[in-house]
Amino acid sequence: MSKGKYTSVEDFMDYVKENNPGQEEFHQAVEEVVASIWDFLEDNPKYFEHNILERIIEPERTVSFRVPWRDDDGNRRVNRGFRVEFNSALGPYKGGLRFHPTVNRSILKFLGFEQIFKNSLTGLPMGGGKGGSDFDPKGKSDDEIMKFCQSFMSELFRHIGPNTDVPAGDIGVGGREIGYMFGQYKRLKNEFTGVLTGKDTKWGGSLIRPEATGYGAVYFAKEMLNNQGESIEGKRVAISGSGNVAQFATEKILHLGGKPVTLSDSDGAIYDPNGIDEDKLAYVKELKNVQRGRIREYAEKYDDVEYWEKERPWSAEVEIAIPSATQNELNAEEAETLIENGCQCIVEGANMPSTAGAIEVWQNNDILYGPGKAVNAGGVAVSGLEMSQNSLRMSWDREEVDNKLNGIMKNIHEICVEHGQEGDSIDYVKGANIGGFIKVADSMIDQGLV
Repeated sequence: MSKGKYTSVEDFMDYVKENNPGQEEFHQAVEEVVASIWDFLEDNPKYFEHNILERIIEPERTVSFRVPWRDDDGNRRVNRGFRVEFNSALGPYKGGLRFHPTVNRSILKFLGFEQIFKNSLTGLPMGGGKGGSDFDPKGKSDDEIMKFCQSFMSELFRHIGPNTDVPAGDIGVGGREIGYMFGQYKRLKNEFTGVLTGKDTKWGGSLIRPEATGYGAVYFAKEMLNNQGESIEGKRVAISGSGNVAQFATEKILHLGGKPVTLSDSDGAIYDPNGIDEDKLAYVKELKNVQRGRIREYAEKYDDVEYWEKERPWSAEVEIAIPSATQNELNAEEAETLIENGCQCIVEGANMPSTAGAIEVWQNNDILYGPGKAVNAGGVAVSGLEMSQNSLRMSWDREEVDNKLNGIMKNIHEICVEHGQEGDSIDYVKGANIGGFIKVADSMIDQGLV
């Protein structure tokens, strides 16, 4: 029997909602974790005695600030900037910066909370954090992007550092944005340090970092299927998004003999029954990374390709699905459709892309379901390796980093199996959450009431 003051998950969630009103994404992330570890907590009452739940859901620090900048027409503009430094029990705060109009405190708290457990699972010394702005980089010139990034960093630099908080990229923040922010940090601090990850390899970045999240997701899927005596080879794969994660998940699926058949963006999805091969993927990279085009242009270029305007790719007939776009992009109805069409494995390349209803569908139908905090940890894992390389003033070759990434994902899978095994099946949600929680919670107890 629990010795805590909360008698149930529902009781605790009432407390969370009362103290964080209107933050629905954050509520969803907390409930997903707490519900899956509640029985474990009752079997280990020391965590209630130390009030770990109340402490771990409260960020250690939240910074918000205005970001003034001037557009190419000379207009004065302003956006909001944020950094949520959530938990430093295992190391410096670590987590991406997101530039997107939907960014608000709730979304960043959900992402930062997830990051705590994700970073714990990697086995690397990293705490959890997240940040960003409601700035929309779409349609902006390089000069406008630079001005915004410099203004954003002119406040953020006060709160970060290589031993304090090491941001990375996320949606809307790629190599260009990291470069502009790093340059401004260097100017303001007069030092060249590993304060950001995702840097260009010419000036401190790590090989495999752009590929890491997508590659890692596929490595995790490989481990899940191998555990069932299956493989990726020959299987059709639905992938959402067409940015960094989706592109490199597609690439690694091809390396392992699978057949990716979908990609998407905010306007719609493409379905290519012939498969997205290496040449077609090269076109997607050019289209999205250089031309900043829309995925519908793929359907205009290649024969036999369907374009599903304002739809997501979850009606495709596939064996594997990798949602890699954004949060809550796959609902219960779409989950049912995927299962009806033969899907047997879901791995989350994005953060919390499945709604609570979709997760219930996966679990009720005994589908292999890998949650984002385990599946997409490859990105932050290689960010951690980039931090190590920066500290050592050296770099590792591509093969070495890729081998380390594969090993980390294999180890995360083993942690999930260890804590999630239930008879002949594995609850990967429970396994990931318990495995990530133990290390952080024990470290918080060791370090006292801080």
